[in-house]
Amino acid sequence: MLILLPPSETKRAGGRRAPVDFASLALPALAPERALVTDALVALSADADAAARVLKLSERQRGEIADNAALREAPTMPAVDRYTGVLYDALDAPSLPAPARKWLGAHVLIHSAPFGPVAATDPIPAYRLAAGTTLPGIPPLRRVWADAVTTALAERAPSFVLDLRSEAYAALGSVPEGISSVYVRVVTQGPDGAVRALNHFNKHAKGELVRALATDRPRATTLAGFRRWAGDAGWTVRPGAPGEIDLVV
Repeated sequence: MLILLPPSETKRAGGRRAPVDFASLALPALAPERALVTDALVALSADADAAARVLKLSERQRGEIADNAALREAPTMPAVDRYTGVLYDALDAPSLPAPARKWLGAHVLIHSAPFGPVAATDPIPAYRLAAGTTLPGIPPLRRVWADAVTTALAERAPSFVLDLRSEAYAALGSVPEGISSVYVRVVTQGPDGAVRALNHFNKHAKGELVRALATDRPRATTLAGFRRWAGDAGWTVRPGAPGEIDLVV
């Protein structure tokens, strides 16, 4: 099973003094796209006013431009530790034991805007870039990433993909046809039986789900296998729209 996660706008600072190495990240065939986006982001960040405008940063966020400017030399830390926010706070990867973290590294890709999908334990620097941003001098990120990511996922050839990304990041690279996959929507059911999607709790539930998977480390290689594990672990998962399942919380 391969799990695809979205990134988060908020990130921890710092890391170890080892700059990002595109070739050592998961899906190394994406190195040219990673270099293209990184170079464009670094170049933009040489002009703080232009960067704040393109990246839609508030005055309080302008300090993150320096992170972008230093992207190639900045300290790195595992992606799953770098990201914070609702999903990653619920996942709480830093508190997981070594076997669970190793499982995350083997089974989870986090789909970043500048680096594409990276393994949960791949070291990355802090940055500021959202999926919908168009950087000067290069095509929109969807055009940069979509075909390249789909091809790279096809080469990895996972048996089954659990797609927990937001729609914005799913648009940066769909799961290839021919690979069994399902898109997860987090919903709640009211007393009247009506189902509605969630926002804040959507992220929290996804983080808790991935933590539970990393802790249990099930040998689920199909949707049926995942659903069996989920039921045994106390999660309510049911069919949704075509190609989707509902995670009911």
